[in-house]
Amino acid sequence: MEIHINTGNGMDNKVTLEAWADAEIRRTLGRFSNDVRRIEVHLSDDNSGKGGADDKRCMIEAHVVGHAAVAVTHQAANMDEAFRGAEAKARRALDSAIGKLSDRRDHTSIRTEPEIL
Repeated sequence: MEIHINTGNGMDNKVTLEAWADAEIRRTLGRFSNDVRRIEVHLSDDNSGKGGADDKRCMIEAHVVGHAAVAVTHQAANMDEAFRGAEAKARRALDSAIGKLSDRRDHTSIRTEPEIL
């Protein structure tokens, strides 16, 4: 599973923030590694230092094999809360998407059943 971390302009401590986000994604979403090809994390400060309520934003996009990409966004007052909120939403969305895929994979078709004479 590839993980790409993107930080917006004006973000402080980009290298440290990217390393932390990568480690957290691997820890919390690593169980989806067989079904997810790539995860992209976009961290941004919407007001670039001007402040304001909920101006930190995290968007997580997961590219699931055999399924449309799953994307979630969370805004909060600080980057930690924005990241953790988006991470929780991504975990729930992936549980749902991959659960539906596995349900579909496990079903047998009546077309593959042997004919009864």
